[in-house]
Amino acid sequence: MRAAGVRTPRRARPRDRRVLTLAVQGRARISPHFVSITLGGDDVRYLERSGYDQAGRLLFAGPGQDRLALPNSAKWMLRYTLQPAGQRPRTRAYTIRRFRPDKRAFDIEIAVHQDASGGSAAPGAAWALTARPGDEVAFVDGGYTYAPTPAATWQLLVGDESALPAILAILERSSHTLPAEVFLEVPDEDDVRRDVTTPAGTRIHWLPRNDPATRPGTLALRAVRDAQLPHGRFYTWTAGEASMSTGIRRHLVTERAVPKSDITFRGYWKYGKPSP
Repeated sequence: MRAAGVRTPRRARPRDRRVLTLAVQGRARISPHFVSITLGGDDVRYLERSGYDQAGRLLFAGPGQDRLALPNSAKWMLRYTLQPAGQRPRTRAYTIRRFRPDKRAFDIEIAVHQDASGGSAAPGAAWALTARPGDEVAFVDGGYTYAPTPAATWQLLVGDESALPAILAILERSSHTLPAEVFLEVPDEDDVRRDVTTPAGTRIHWLPRNDPATRPGTLALRAVRDAQLPHGRFYTWTAGEASMSTGIRRHLVTERAVPKSDITFRGYWKYGKPSP
């Protein structure tokens, strides 16, 4: 979810923004705070693979909805807003973590902060914890923002758990290009991934909070401020809690003289502001 007041970066939009009707093919709890969902169906053939952080809008049934009432048209957002509240599906933006062309499917990963019995999880997390194979969903491609500066010799990737799927996808899909300095903040030590494919020369700094009272994004922001970064021109992609991503951009521009054009920053969510 995009936080108010955070500038939207330039996004490469897809040529085809049709509403894809899909179904859940599988669900797996991959760590204490992450659930992987596989979505697939014949409509995946219309999904063009584009940028490394390719993302889109997932539409799923809300509480008390027996079926998904899809606004199936090119003007889906207008039709969505005109739907009665009781029929309108929930929608959240997610990165495509991994394509599965052999199954006409792809994976998304969703950060969750409590188990299914918690009762107050955010809508996307609550859905992820209870999704079952066969559940109908829809997906609308939203394009990508990751666009390295041509002159960059390395890349800086920074995010909290909400940006972890995008950063891991970027690392895996750029494994033969730019080396990376990566700062990834996650809720717990057990959320650290040990089997990440990365470009040669990449260093990943895992930053587990381990304390629910620690404000998300603070560890990542502090680590970047204190870091001895490599020499040479670099491209930055940072996303997550709004004050973290804007704080990192401000630090790079004012204290490290990084050109604004070399930074892509995204505020996925805002601390203290509940999702509707």
